[in-house]
Amino acid sequence: MLFFLSQAILAYHWLLIIAAVIPAIVMMVKVYRSDRIEKESPQLLWSLIVGGVLSTLLALIEETVGQWILAALIPEDSPAFNIIMFFVVVAISEETSKYIMMKSRTWKNPEFNCQYDGVVYALFTSLGFALWENISYVLSYGFSTALVRAITAIPGHASFGVFMGVFYGAAKKASANGDEKKSRLLRFVGIFAAVIMHGAYDYLATMADNTGSWWFLVYMIALFIVAFITVSKASQKDTFIQKG
Repeated sequence: MLFFLSQAILAYHWLLIIAAVIPAIVMMVKVYRSDRIEKESPQLLWSLIVGGVLSTLLALIEETVGQWILAALIPEDSPAFNIIMFFVVVAISEETSKYIMMKSRTWKNPEFNCQYDGVVYALFTSLGFALWENISYVLSYGFSTALVRAITAIPGHASFGVFMGVFYGAAKKASANGDEKKSRLLRFVGIFAAVIMHGAYDYLATMADNTGSWWFLVYMIALFIVAFITVSKASQKDTFIQKG
């Protein structure tokens, strides 16, 4: 009896993990198939997913320290605390952690030879982050959380990654043309855009009143539509990155 019970619990946990993983895989397939000029190697893509998972640990450390410092300076029940927490502590910690892992694996990689590659790299890293975060939430809170995360967090992280990736690819092209100042500016803009979108996502998601819930829904729909259109346009306009 105990054996069958333990097997049932194990099967339940696997179902939860599958429910958390499938949405991320669907998004990865969409962006991978949109890479029309030259697809990236499975080894590199897997490395980016792993990098996204590792970035959750780096972000956790940064967020813990940042929250401790913030709580020592500003009362936790004040509006300013939530704004700074979501837009500065959480958003900057998570987006910069993803960026660090992505850049360390791709910037000097010879496979980074097309502008659209930046979108692929940023999105796979972001979804690696979201995938691991999803598994943690779902194992703790169950299928209802899997559904909520699938329709909010997965598109959210994917969208943040798309906008960071567009600027990341443009930055690589600028660097190949010898304009390092423009390259650094484009990378900063990419991170900044992801941080602002991420901060708005977290802030609206935690607003308790009904108006806040509607604003969050509208924001998510608009964000995902714009990100989807951006992926399509970036894919259609993709070109090889050539020096000079």
